[in-house]
Amino acid sequence: MKKQLVASLLIGFTVISFASCQAKIKTPKSANILKAKDFKHYVDYFNRMEDEPIVQAIPNAESWDWMQANIPLFSCPQDNFEEMWYFRWWSLRKGIRETPLGFVINEFLVERSYADQYNMISCALGHHIYETRWLHDSKYLDQYLHVWFRGNEGAPMKRLRSFSSWTAYAVYNRYLADGNKEYMLDLLPDLEKEYRDWEGDHRLPDGMYWQGDVQDGMEESVSGGRRIKNARPTINSYMYGNALALSKMFSLSGETAKAALFAAKADTIKKMVQDNLWHPERKFFETRWVNGQLAQAREAIGYIPWYFNLPDLGKNYEEAWLQVKDPEGFLAPYGLTTAERRHPEFRTRGVGQCEWDGAVWPFASSQTMTAMANVLNNYEQNYVDKATYYELMNLYVESQYHRGRPYIGEYLDEVTGYWLKGDQLRSRYYNHSTFADLIITGLMGLRPGEDNILVVNPLIPQEQWDWFCLDNLMYHGKNIAVVWDKSGKKFNKGQGLLIFCNGKKVAQKPTIEKITVDISPY
Repeated sequence: MKKQLVASLLIGFTVISFASCQAKIKTPKSANILKAKDFKHYVDYFNRMEDEPIVQAIPNAESWDWMQANIPLFSCPQDNFEEMWYFRWWSLRKGIRETPLGFVINEFLVERSYADQYNMISCALGHHIYETRWLHDSKYLDQYLHVWFRGNEGAPMKRLRSFSSWTAYAVYNRYLADGNKEYMLDLLPDLEKEYRDWEGDHRLPDGMYWQGDVQDGMEESVSGGRRIKNARPTINSYMYGNALALSKMFSLSGETAKAALFAAKADTIKKMVQDNLWHPERKFFETRWVNGQLAQAREAIGYIPWYFNLPDLGKNYEEAWLQVKDPEGFLAPYGLTTAERRHPEFRTRGVGQCEWDGAVWPFASSQTMTAMANVLNNYEQNYVDKATYYELMNLYVESQYHRGRPYIGEYLDEVTGYWLKGDQLRSRYYNHSTFADLIITGLMGLRPGEDNILVVNPLIPQEQWDWFCLDNLMYHGKNIAVVWDKSGKKFNKGQGLLIFCNGKKVAQKPTIEKITVDISPY
C-alpha cells in the first residue's frame, strides 16, 4: 500500500508539473466562426437514444458541458459527417475513467479478463493518443500516458507490451499538435526503454520483428496465426515509426549521438521492410511466414507502412493503393475489408470471434485512411486522389450506424453493414479507432508540424461541398479555424478557403488548395 501511495504521488506530481508547463501557453478557448449551442441537439439526441448502462468519469448528463470545454467544432452540409463528428466525441468521453493514479482511457466499457488494472488495454493506445491530442484539456492524455508508463509503482503497467505498439510515434505526433516539448521529453526515457524491450524479445535472426495475430490485435487473419512468429508489416512499420520518432525526440533534447543511432535503426528497418515484405508481382507489402515465404495475401496491414511514410519515394510502391478502389480488392459496400475479397480464404474463419479475415474493422480503416492522407500529401502518384479519400471517408461514416442510430462497435459485415457482435454490451462504444483525427488531418487537411508554419491541405474535392468549417481547434496553443465558403455568404467572413488564427484571418485562397502560413505572429 505504501509503495502504491508513493507511485500515485509520483504520477500526480508529474501531472501537476506538466499542467504548469502547459499553462504557460496561451490557450484561448472560444470559437470564432461556429457557435457551440448550435450543436447541442446532437448530444441531446445521443443522451436520449440509450440507457447508459455503464457510467465512468463523465456521465451523459455532463457530456455536453465536457464537450463544450474540450472539443473542436465542425460543420458541413452533409448531415451524417457532422452528426458522426459529435457522436464520436460523445462516445470517446464514455471511455474516460478516473482512477487513484489519474485518468485513463478504456477500449471496452465492459471489464475484460485480459486487461490490465483499471480495465486498461494497450492495443489501441496509438489511436487513443492520435484522437485525444485534440482535446483542449491535456490532463486526460497526460495522466493516461503516465499511468501506462509509471503506474506500476513507478514502472510500466504489467501489460503495456501485450500488444504491438506505435506509442513513441504517436507521442511525437501529439507533440506536433500541441507543441508541448517538455512533456514529451520527460517521457523519452520511458519510450526508449519500451523500444529496447521490443528489440530484446521480438527480433528474428535476420533483424526483422515478429508478432502473432492476437498480439497485433488482429487474430484469425488469412496470413498468420495466434502463436506464429511471422514478420508482419504491422510491428515492423511500428518499430520504424518509433525509431524515427525517438531520433527526432533525442535531437530535440540535444542528445545527438542517440538521435543518430535511432535514425540508423529506422533506416535499417525501412530497408528490411522494402526488401523482405514487398511482393514485386502482387505489388503489395505482405506478411512473411517463418519459412521465409510471403503469404500471397493482400491485407489491410499492407498499407500500414504509409502510416509512417516508410516507403521510399519514386519506386512506385504506391501502386498498392489501386486495391482500395477494386471490388475484388478491399472495396466493399460498407467500407474497406481487412483482407482482399478475391482471396480464397476471405471470411472463412467464422463469425463472432474477432476475425480479421476480411470483415471491416474501424481499427484498420482508420489506420488505412491515415496512411492514405500521407500518400496524398507526401507522395507523387496517380493511383488515389481526393475523390478516393472522400468516397472512402463517406463509407466509413455510413458504416457507423446500427438500427438507424449512430454506433461504433468492434467489426462489421462488409456487405450488409451488420455489426458482427450484434447487441452485445461489450461492443458498444468500442474505443478502438480514430475519427476526429481523420477529419482534422485528412479531410480538413491540417498537417501538424514542429514549428509554427501551419500547413492546411484539405482532401475534400473542390465541388463536393459548398462550405465547411473546422473551428475552435487548439494547435500549438493557438485557436485555429479552417473555413471553406464558396459563395462567401454562408459565414460572411470572405469567399474561398480561409484560415483564422486566434480570431484573425491569416490566409485566403479562392479554391480548395494547399495553404502554408506562419502563425507565430498571432
